[in-house]
Amino acid sequence: MRIAEGIRNTKETQIKLKINLDGEGKSSIQTPAFFLNHMLTLFSRHSLFDLDIEAKGDVEVDFHHITEDIGIVLGETFAKALGEKEGIGRYGSFYVPMDEALAFCAVDISGRPFLFFNADFSKDKVGDFDVELVEEFFRAFASSACVTLHLDAIRGQNTHHIIEALFKAFGRALKDAVRVDPREKGVPSTKGVL
Repeated sequence: MRIAEGIRNTKETQIKLKINLDGEGKSSIQTPAFFLNHMLTLFSRHSLFDLDIEAKGDVEVDFHHITEDIGIVLGETFAKALGEKEGIGRYGSFYVPMDEALAFCAVDISGRPFLFFNADFSKDKVGDFDVELVEEFFRAFASSACVTLHLDAIRGQNTHHIIEALFKAFGRALKDAVRVDPREKGVPSTKGVL
């Protein structure tokens, strides 16, 4: 089983996270950012990663620090659980429709951190969550996991639907990228390293 735990304690946030890449999509997400909890729960379900997160932070300021730091810890812990990356599919991509919204995610577990993010939101907030933090979360994940990540909100009007479609596509793309192929010997790269 590819399981790892991560902890991040700063003056702004305290985060404890556990991930199982070979799980069943079970999650326990406990943060003060309730919309983010919803997104991480459905990410877990659609990736089939078991995910436990406990996070506290300076949310009286806003949700920026806690959102970014959860992205960092999730990325670091994901990379740790992945280990040497032997036998993985490496690439994953997925389209997700959510009513009028359509989102696409492509990922390469490349060892090279990069984020392309394209989404236009008609609202600044969903509930009390600033939607600009969605990009911050994905940037933090891509950087700390050392993956190339492309997220594209192709269309949509309802901001909640667009963000939910992005998180679901993200989960499904990662599910494919970490899948072990018994025919794959070593790491899937002509360089011999990722």
